[in-house]
Amino acid sequence: MTPRSNLPTRPSLPAQLLTAIERAGYYPALVADVVAEALVTDGVLSYVVHPETTFDHDSVRRHVTVLVLTERRLIIVHADDHSQDPHGHEEVATATSESIPLGFVRGIMLTHVVSDPRNYVPGSLGREVTLTLGWGTVSRIDLLPATCGDPACEADHGLEGSIASDDLVLRISADADGAQSLGQAKDFAAALSARIGH
Repeated sequence: MTPRSNLPTRPSLPAQLLTAIERAGYYPALVADVVAEALVTDGVLSYVVHPETTFDHDSVRRHVTVLVLTERRLIIVHADDHSQDPHGHEEVATATSESIPLGFVRGIMLTHVVSDPRNYVPGSLGREVTLTLGWGTVSRIDLLPATCGDPACEADHGLEGSIASDDLVLRISADADGAQSLGQAKDFAAALSARIGH
């Protein structure tokens, strides 16, 4: 067994990232350790921490996603809880990290949701965004019946559609998540866009 002292020294997470993980409130020590392990020796350039709670008929499920941008990689950590282990004895959590080389990131889409657009204030960009990242793992195919433009035509023109990369989608709202989280998501999207543009 390799002595621990010969392993690469993990950098400590930036205080702001640790605070965001703690604010998410979902096993922060576990999530922070998984993020630190995935970083290895890389430094943090930008990050997003997004907690999400879903309600089933008889249970509440918590989930947190942490995105971290480094000089070379996009790191994604997901943590979920499960009501019981397979034997029904105790609560368990799973935490998964994914490391994507920046050269593999194919696109970033930032959708701004703006209420009352007639009275839009320049520079405000609304209080909600949807951040979509694609690196080719998951694609979505949207198909519709093809038409020829003749409303009386009953011929079958086949299907037309589009293929969209849809590996990760996060919805961040200032009202639900706080203005700071919304700003962090926008900053992260800008930083990642700048990195993959080279």
